[in-house]
Amino acid sequence: MEKVIGALWSPEEESRASFGDRLLATLPAALEAAGARKIRLNIRDETIAPADPLVQRWQRPQQDAVVQFWMPSSNARFRQAVDAALNAHCARFALWLVCESEIIANTDHISQPGERTCGWSQASFISFLPDMGRSAAIAHWHSHHTRVAIETQANFEYIQNLIVRPLTEDAPAYDAFVEECFPREAMNDPRVFFDAGDDEAKFKRNAQAMTASCEAFIDFTRIDVIPTSQFDFGERD
Repeated sequence: MEKVIGALWSPEEESRASFGDRLLATLPAALEAAGARKIRLNIRDETIAPADPLVQRWQRPQQDAVVQFWMPSSNARFRQAVDAALNAHCARFALWLVCESEIIANTDHISQPGERTCGWSQASFISFLPDMGRSAAIAHWHSHHTRVAIETQANFEYIQNLIVRPLTEDAPAYDAFVEECFPREAMNDPRVFFDAGDDEAKFKRNAQAMTASCEAFIDFTRIDVIPTSQFDFGERD
């Protein structure tokens, strides 16, 4: 099985709220009928409005939703039904084949299929520094940054997806997709986000460590960070 990440753009005439509702109502069933499994949707809805200041933007217009799923082969020959389902639901989509690494599994806030996951999900499309070799960037990400992200944040799910290759011609040139779930309060309280509570020294220490680690390998001119509501359809391993 192969994992695919997709960025979805709504039609210009459709509101983001309407687009999200329509995706939730019919896209999972359409993708499942096309052969996709373990479908996840990340929707930009009103629930995550308090986290709007956390948005970081490269793409203009920025993607309005994210879809994640698994299929036996992402080869274009075997993806035709999936692409048709996506075409029927959005104005534009971009797909990437990824290699998933589940750093922190969500075992504390498991939702039923189709229900919104507790808290909120930060969906991050990232690019590595252009003057840093890919191998060096991955080494920093996996050997150093992973530890920092675990130790300095209140994330109850943390999934790294290294992009293997783009699957659509117009896919932005990202290097990875990262998803982290946080408590609802972390949307507008950085002390909750950085797992510091009322400890001001710990907050500053954690925020500085995370910032320094990110700056060591991420190109912040080519990054899209999107707060979302997470919905799973079907069982995850």
